[in-house]
Amino acid sequence: MNDFKRKQDFITVFCNALRERKPMNLYFLNDHGYNLAQKDPDYGAVLNRADYLLNDGIGIKLGAKLWGIDLDENLNGTDLIPRLLDQCAAYNCSVYLLGSTQETVRAAAQKLTAQHPNLVIAGTHSGYFDSEQSIVEAINHSKADVLLVGMGMPLQEQFIDRNAAALKPHFRIAVGGFIDFASGIKPRAPKVMRRLNLEWLFRMALEPRRMWKRNVIGHAQFFAKVIWLKWNRELHRY
Repeated sequence: MNDFKRKQDFITVFCNALRERKPMNLYFLNDHGYNLAQKDPDYGAVLNRADYLLNDGIGIKLGAKLWGIDLDENLNGTDLIPRLLDQCAAYNCSVYLLGSTQETVRAAAQKLTAQHPNLVIAGTHSGYFDSEQSIVEAINHSKADVLLVGMGMPLQEQFIDRNAAALKPHFRIAVGGFIDFASGIKPRAPKVMRRLNLEWLFRMALEPRRMWKRNVIGHAQFFAKVIWLKWNRELHRY
């Protein structure tokens, strides 16, 4: 995982990459993603091949703290990506949206163009398709510079990694639920909850059946693993 203290630190790196058209695979790591990677080494290898892997959520921040690493800001994609899109517009880089339902992704495209003056949406497609090759060809045909993939973990990162050599957009970003939030169909937590790192609790209240196991049991599994790794390291140090 990359150790950026603030969002602005990464935005500077991103702007340099936009200016130089330097290829980038960007993912975000939360405790759910970490748990998936522990169960699936192949997925762990996908995450490790990312050019940038940014910290997302209070779990990763606290887990890093146990290892003596201070992560000043939560670099979650839902807050960071709108700022990256501002830079895309400034550098005349067009964007392709892949994920969610067709209705949702089209609504997201409309709202994003309204919120980010001069941003060009080169194309959209839902996260449901029969032929991966056809989707890659459609993305390439759009001539987009930036690809946002919102198909959830681990599918989105696996899609980018598997097709990295074939995809023509220089910048490939796994965005989780960003397309749903950008469309306005799925609400975000109130700002006070976000400031207190309680957005996960808000999402669980909205989708208790889907999010309960991931957030309650998943958090416990994450911290148990991090603490065990820390204890095991200390045990074998001497």
